[in-house]
Amino acid sequence: MEHENMVKEALNALYHHPDDTVRVQADRWLQNFQGTLDAWQARSSNFTNLLVRRKLEMFEKDGYSLVQRKVWWYSSGRMMFEYDEYSLVQLFRVSLVSHYCLEVADNLLHDSSSNLETLIFCSQTLRSKVQRDFEELPPGAFQKLRESLTAMQTLLKKFHKGPPKVRTQISIAVAALAVHVPAADWGDSGIVSWLRDEMNMHPEYVPGFLELLTVLPEETFNYKIAARPDRRRQFENELTSQMEAALSILTACLNITELKEQVLEAFASWLRLRHGIPGAVLACHPLVHAALSSLNCDPLSEASVNVISELIHYTASPSSGGISAQTPLIQVIVPQILSLQAHLRDSLKDEEDVKAIGRLFADVGDSYVELIATGSDESMVIVLALLEVTSHPEFDIASMTFNFWHSLQLTLTKRDSYSSLGSEASIEAERNRRQHIFRSAYERLVSLVGFRVQYPEDYQGLSYEDLKEFKQTRYAVADVLIDAALILGGDTTLKILYMKLLEANAQTGNNFQEWRPAEAILFCIWAISNYVSVVEAEVMPQVMALLQNLPQQAQLLQTACLLVGAYSKWLNAAPASVSILPSIIRILMSGMGTSEDCAAAAALAFRHICDDCRKNLCGYFEDLLTIYCMAINGGGGYKVSAEDSLNLVEALGMVVTELPLDQARTALEKLCFSVASPLEEAAKEDLDKKHARELTIHIDRFAYLFRYVNHPEAVAAEINKHWAIFRVIFDARPWDMRTMESLCRACKYAVRTSGRYIINTIGEMLAKIQFHYQQHHQPCFLYLSSEVIKIFGSDPSCADYLKNLIETLFAHTTCLMTSIKEVTARPDIADDCFLLASRCLRYCPHLFIPSPIFSPIVDCAIVGMTVQHREACHSILTFLSDIFDLEKSVNEEQFVRIRDSVIIPRGATITRILISSLAGALPSSRLDTVTYTLLALTRTYGLQAVGWAKESVSLIPRTAVTETEATKFLQALSDVTYGADVNSLIGHAEELSDVCRRNRTVQELVQAALKPLELNMVAPVS
Repeated sequence: MEHENMVKEALNALYHHPDDTVRVQADRWLQNFQGTLDAWQARSSNFTNLLVRRKLEMFEKDGYSLVQRKVWWYSSGRMMFEYDEYSLVQLFRVSLVSHYCLEVADNLLHDSSSNLETLIFCSQTLRSKVQRDFEELPPGAFQKLRESLTAMQTLLKKFHKGPPKVRTQISIAVAALAVHVPAADWGDSGIVSWLRDEMNMHPEYVPGFLELLTVLPEETFNYKIAARPDRRRQFENELTSQMEAALSILTACLNITELKEQVLEAFASWLRLRHGIPGAVLACHPLVHAALSSLNCDPLSEASVNVISELIHYTASPSSGGISAQTPLIQVIVPQILSLQAHLRDSLKDEEDVKAIGRLFADVGDSYVELIATGSDESMVIVLALLEVTSHPEFDIASMTFNFWHSLQLTLTKRDSYSSLGSEASIEAERNRRQHIFRSAYERLVSLVGFRVQYPEDYQGLSYEDLKEFKQTRYAVADVLIDAALILGGDTTLKILYMKLLEANAQTGNNFQEWRPAEAILFCIWAISNYVSVVEAEVMPQVMALLQNLPQQAQLLQTACLLVGAYSKWLNAAPASVSILPSIIRILMSGMGTSEDCAAAAALAFRHICDDCRKNLCGYFEDLLTIYCMAINGGGGYKVSAEDSLNLVEALGMVVTELPLDQARTALEKLCFSVASPLEEAAKEDLDKKHARELTIHIDRFAYLFRYVNHPEAVAAEINKHWAIFRVIFDARPWDMRTMESLCRACKYAVRTSGRYIINTIGEMLAKIQFHYQQHHQPCFLYLSSEVIKIFGSDPSCADYLKNLIETLFAHTTCLMTSIKEVTARPDIADDCFLLASRCLRYCPHLFIPSPIFSPIVDCAIVGMTVQHREACHSILTFLSDIFDLEKSVNEEQFVRIRDSVIIPRGATITRILISSLAGALPSSRLDTVTYTLLALTRTYGLQAVGWAKESVSLIPRTAVTETEATKFLQALSDVTYGADVNSLIGHAEELSDVCRRNRTVQELVQAALKPLELNMVAPVS
């Protein structure tokens, strides 16, 4: 009982000790007890080390060597494999700790003196150990564990009326055990039949057994359980084959009134298996009728709602036969739900009950949307009911229907919905017929949702979270309005909203004295801007006229500015565009001086208008330049932030693009002068002492000008003119990452826009990059080089200095990253380095592949393949894929020969690292990228690559991956070499990954066998 008492003392300290330090220590000790592997492997665990030492002594007596031994492990596998001393100690320790942990938890659960805290902790421990670590248990442990959990007078029975949390955890533990253990080990027909027998023999324990029956199907899809994919599928099949038996048990339990809710919850759980019970059978099933009859209870039965919801999803599931096969059941369910419609209007009805009813209506709409879209009389009854849910004042209830309106819109507008009709004429006629039927519903929808975006009266007192939720509500409503516009047409939707705007204005005494209703309608008009015709001439001119008379209220003006920007294409196409634009610009100027948020909206709108109306604005460039200078200098009371000012720079750059070249040169010169002046002033002082932001805001403006002014000669002239200040900053602050990133970004856009016109400056620019990269290792030097390679890679006149650039940068980078630890420490460099390498393969393979740096950069990529940084890892794997796929972009035999001479000696190593990445060396989110890299390798090297894969997979212990699982994967890989569908390989790669990651012990076992971080690089073959 020593360890049991320690657990009790730790729990008591955790929950009741006044000292925070003691509570933290107790929490850490309890986590260690529950078997987190790192904690149990710690040398401070004297108890664990003692057990391990005793076990090792037993092996020594039997003649096993401590250096290299063959171990029989996991009775189910009985496979012999070799481990070093550390691995063996690790395996013994994990197994013994799991068994010890379970035993202590089991003892405490049986201990009558254990308090609630102890019971909850131990039941959670029991559940987690069975879910994760079942395979670690010693041979024969299953029988003892099952008896401990389920035999007469044990846990399930002891806690059948005990604390619900404890009973639930024990039930989940038993269900997890059932996932691991084949049906035959539970008796002749599996766990359901075993449960039925136990319930017949011990009816007093039925509540506890019912909870187990409820969680069983839920655990089918619980991927916390460390079961193999084959076993998980097998378990699902076992349960579906026992579904009738399960429903029979539940039907028998219906006679016990106090268990009705629990029975219905269990029924809902089993329905989630989506097993194909005929609709006619379910339509007259006692469990279904019990659920339907409970819908009329007050308060509403939550369990009955869950059952009906699951029945709705069940009838629409393909695995149940689909809607046509389930029609008898649908005809029973839907009328019962429609009869609840009156409760939506009952103000006395409990809000939770109304939510439940709304959920059922939403489920009906979502599940039967294709039937509803036919426009039958019966379907329109459902649509009217859903409109009533949408009209509910509580947004949480109304928004339940939003997904339905979106799905209905897609069904009505997508051509696939009508493909069975054949001819285009028939399709168009049927589409028009259906959309006409639903027009009135969507017109009502527009009227119903608009008010929900209105600012509350106390909007100024909203907390950050409340304001965030309000914004999410507005965007959700905007999506609904877009759905309506796609059915009604943007112009019709606009007209409905405009009438609402006039009504709101009239109700508040005209002149928008109450700004909130007007702002809400303007927001709605903004939401549908992409769907309003640019030639709309009835409503939009009146809206634009109204905007000029709005009161100077910040939120109202902000929305007005957003609306103006959203309708920039309409402004450009309007017949009176030239006369309207000055008044629109005045609205934006007013917005820039109202508040920071309003100024941001105005700057964004300014950009949109200059983009779409640039031709009409060419004659106003000097006026626009004046506005720009005032905004960036803070004149005129403007409140435009430094970040938002970039929208203004972009806007003017677009207008300059439309000017003739001579005028564009002059305009760009003025803009660049306004940007360069502050930098030149700063250069007269000590640049080292400047804050980076004092420089980068001006450099970023250069970048935006070089990016958006599409006059290559003019941009080249300006970068040449201002290269002196760029050079000064390069030399003064090469250590400053933020400044260098900003400067390289400006250079990148100058190179991209100017092309060959910048040839006079590019040499010095690359010299600066090479020199400073070797000193300060800034990743941005690499991505600037990448842009240069893209533009000039195929230019013979640039070959010499590009070759020197490539070799210098890559040579230094390979010295920086000689181990995975160094790659991990510099992920940005790794990312940009291999992006550059991929660019070199694509744009200048003649400089890169024959160079002496090609082999070292491949080795560097191999070193970094398992880096955890997402972007760096993706760049490395993409670079390797590009090498394997070289024939797709380069069709020269000499390059392929060089590639093969580098890759083939390293092929086994690359494959082994890729296999280990699938098996857990990289996060599962990288699976697609890893699989494609392996696929590219296999396509290129065929059966040779399959051989490398076999070598790697053979290293994995068969207790982790069975022979069958390994063979399936290797066969799929082999099939790819003969042109098989790659989806088969993807599926088997995912399955291999699942098997190797099913719990932490297995994952570490696989990685210990493959040792991806310890592989030595193969020396290049001369």
